[in-house]
Amino acid sequence: MSPADWATKDFYQVLGVSKNASADEIKKAYRKLARDNHPDSKHGDSASEERFKSISEAYSVLSSPERRKEYDEQRSLFGSGGFRPPRPGQGRDFSDLFGGGDGGGFSDVFGGLFNNARTSRSVQPRRGQDVESETSLTFEQALEGITVSLQLSSDTACANCSGTGAKAGTMPRVCATCEGSGMQTSSQGGVFAMTEPCRQCLGRGLVVEHPCQVCHGSGRGISTRTIQARIPAGVRDGQRIRLRGKGAPGERGGPPGDLYVTVHVPPHPLFGRSNDNLTLTVPVRFDEATLGAEIKVPTVTGQMVTLKIPPGTPNGRTFRVKGKGATRRDGTKGDLLVTVELQTPTQLDDAARSAIEALRSASAHHDPRAELLNRGRR
Repeated sequence: MSPADWATKDFYQVLGVSKNASADEIKKAYRKLARDNHPDSKHGDSASEERFKSISEAYSVLSSPERRKEYDEQRSLFGSGGFRPPRPGQGRDFSDLFGGGDGGGFSDVFGGLFNNARTSRSVQPRRGQDVESETSLTFEQALEGITVSLQLSSDTACANCSGTGAKAGTMPRVCATCEGSGMQTSSQGGVFAMTEPCRQCLGRGLVVEHPCQVCHGSGRGISTRTIQARIPAGVRDGQRIRLRGKGAPGERGGPPGDLYVTVHVPPHPLFGRSNDNLTLTVPVRFDEATLGAEIKVPTVTGQMVTLKIPPGTPNGRTFRVKGKGATRRDGTKGDLLVTVELQTPTQLDDAARSAIEALRSASAHHDPRAELLNRGRR
């Protein structure tokens, strides 16, 4: 992106957010607009493709706090009549004009044509953009980890014009006004001079007289590819996974960007999650809790385990089954936490009623509320 692009494009307006928008507001706006204008759902709609490119370009700047700050500074300076070139190493210098990514771009087409231009340019490798994506997993897949297929779209050189922006059979020409520098200096009365983007080429240093019919002179396009991404074991709902080197390809030999995948995991009908442990509530009868018992308990894999309930177990007590929880990063597993829930029978036959009445008579001497009542009288 050229200096003029930084100064003249309103990325906030492209995403439909205010200049004070938070990072979350920017991300939500981008996701909605990207879904509505994605090339995969708008086949043959060139207007939607152009909007998608503009949306991706705006988000690549506003999603990075450092790049957003630099962009705001450039806009402020340009609006007040001045212009400050970007700092070196920020990925927004004039070398953007001569690289299209993936082996394409003006540097491949024009070679050393601009080596003698008034403003020197160092064609540096540039890291690819980071890419956002989402995926949905089952509860079990999130616990064990899985490899998923993701379709990604990223900015790249226009395949039709190899990133030149010019129609086939034509070439952009060096701007005669700025001699390819993209900048022009005007005197402000005596000793003062102001440097600003060239008004003839809008800071590009080149003039495209016959624009490419595919990219309309921008030299940029959208690349769609499918990758296999490994989602690690133990991820949680809403977690954002960073996959290094899985983002957009770098330009001029630069490294690829990273892929950020937001994982969605629906709740399980039986099991809950507490960090690396799973939780489960199991109903038990009064006699099992009072006299003790061995009961069968399901695990998330479908395997049954035997849980020993000791005599006199109170309602709500939690037992730990080792190694039946979520998989941790080191390959070990959390535990299954089983909470017993005492069930009171609502229907009794004659034999059961007689047995309970006999229990009431046998335990009539014990009042479980005696201590409570004594304390209440004080």
